[in-house]
Amino acid sequence: MKIVFLGTGSAFTLANWQTNILVERNGKNLLIDAGSDIRHSLHAAELSYKDIDAVYISHLHGDHSQGLEYLGFCSWFDPSFKTDRGKIILYGNGDLLRRLWDKCLSGAMESVQGRMMELQDYFDVRPVRPNESFIWQDIESQLVQTIHVMNGFVIVPSYGLIAMDPDSSKRVFFTCDTQHAPAQIMDFYKMADVVIQDCETTPYCSGVHANYSELRGLPAGIKTKMVLVHSQDNVLDSSSETGLDAKWEEKAKSDGFLRFAHRGLMMDL
Repeated sequence: MKIVFLGTGSAFTLANWQTNILVERNGKNLLIDAGSDIRHSLHAAELSYKDIDAVYISHLHGDHSQGLEYLGFCSWFDPSFKTDRGKIILYGNGDLLRRLWDKCLSGAMESVQGRMMELQDYFDVRPVRPNESFIWQDIESQLVQTIHVMNGFVIVPSYGLIAMDPDSSKRVFFTCDTQHAPAQIMDFYKMADVVIQDCETTPYCSGVHANYSELRGLPAGIKTKMVLVHSQDNVLDSSSETGLDAKWEEKAKSDGFLRFAHRGLMMDL
């Protein structure tokens, strides 16, 4: 099981790609979130929609879901795609996937010349029920509800993912987007061998993402397995080998984190 960071930026990055990640196994690719710039980040990695076998969607913000329009339209209109491959598999919480179509995608994608479309016309839709998991290429993945945004008194659906590598039995916790809420997800931090952690790097706390200043207060045993993503462009330096500012890299190391991820980083478990 290999993890490839197509991008590591926030929703509004201008010098990076949004945080969308590939999980590779058996020559197949599972995309963790498909943001609005996914066509560009795939192209930069010398890939395209033809290389995506499955997608997991964590929540409905555009930097995590709006790239499905690109994947859906390209695979639908490419006659060889369905013949050679079949549809891209789409995983996610069942209620979230219904909202995905009704509130995000249908306005652009429900009409194709001569017919009305549904989400399942574009994708092999596989909804996951609460407290259940899905298996892709022998990797078992469990959805973890996180607190990203409150809609009045209600939590807007947002789900991280814990995936187990069948070869090493190591677990990876993709927090996806989450507030700093250690009381709610500490058990999952402890369960994981690697944590891919949402981390804003603004000098202020937005309240909807975990901020670097907040994450510094986590126990050392948790931070040492954290890879930080979804950061603002202030952590970047185009002149460096990794594309990251050396000061931020050193800061993360001195504060006890495993590292900041950079675009193109590959991790084997």
